[in-house]
Amino acid sequence: MTAAQPSREPSLRHYLDNPRGGPTVLRIVLGTQLRRLREAAGVSREAAGDAIRGSHAKISRLELGRVSCKERDISDLLTLYGVTADAERADFLALARRTSTPGWWHRYNDVLPSWFETHVGLEEAASVIRTYEVQFVPGLLQTPEYARAVARLGHPRASAEDIERRVALRVERQKLLTAPHAPRLWAVMDEASLRRPLGSAQVMAEQLRHLLEMSKLPNVTLQIAPFSLGGLAAAGGPITILRFLEPDLPDIVYLEQLTSALYLDKRDDVDHYLAVMDRLSAQAESPRGSLAILEGLLHELS
Repeated sequence: MTAAQPSREPSLRHYLDNPRGGPTVLRIVLGTQLRRLREAAGVSREAAGDAIRGSHAKISRLELGRVSCKERDISDLLTLYGVTADAERADFLALARRTSTPGWWHRYNDVLPSWFETHVGLEEAASVIRTYEVQFVPGLLQTPEYARAVARLGHPRASAEDIERRVALRVERQKLLTAPHAPRLWAVMDEASLRRPLGSAQVMAEQLRHLLEMSKLPNVTLQIAPFSLGGLAAAGGPITILRFLEPDLPDIVYLEQLTSALYLDKRDDVDHYLAVMDRLSAQAESPRGSLAILEGLLHELS
């Protein structure tokens, strides 16, 4: 018999049959399920660590979805937590195997830092992506030429091949916006991100036309924060909030830095940034007004 456990909806089978987001999301799901089992069984992290010949820190990383895991460790933890039903153990072990399966982005590991790899996986699984950009057009909306200019700016010593790999990765990421069950993208861009020239005037004009085209997608909402709303700078740097349909995945705030990133999922932190994003969206131009601004900027370049 399986020990008494908290209800888990959706089931592990749901994630096995619908592996959106690849190993990144599956690690978080598996870790969340294991934490619930441990807490229901009244087992400490220290005791769980002993069971898999590790430490409480290893259990913490596992439960947070920060690391992949060995099937042997999962099997030992399930036994410790009183999970003995063959079918349930089989689902857990199958999920553990999936966490080690590389995502499509694995082939870009030469230009994909580990801290950004997590973001790509979460992006794939998100149902809503809200983002505020101060300096650049959001990556999911960049044209290849604009992305190339951004890559050169951020990596001035990179080879031409390296730059092309970075552009290819960005273009590959953008496919999710037109894929089946595409997430909703709600982007607020500071006017500075559209006026700051990157590449030639032709590159900027092409980027503006692309934004106008992308705004026609039913799942894409664009807003521009004009210079007249200078107080928006109080929001600080770029912000991305990822929301998920799966109850095992909390809302996550992504804050990118020069050589690293922060991922915040504590309720208070997320609520704070949601409030900031709501304020930005309320103060920025409406989607219709924003299209007029884009058309005006494009006219200036023509």
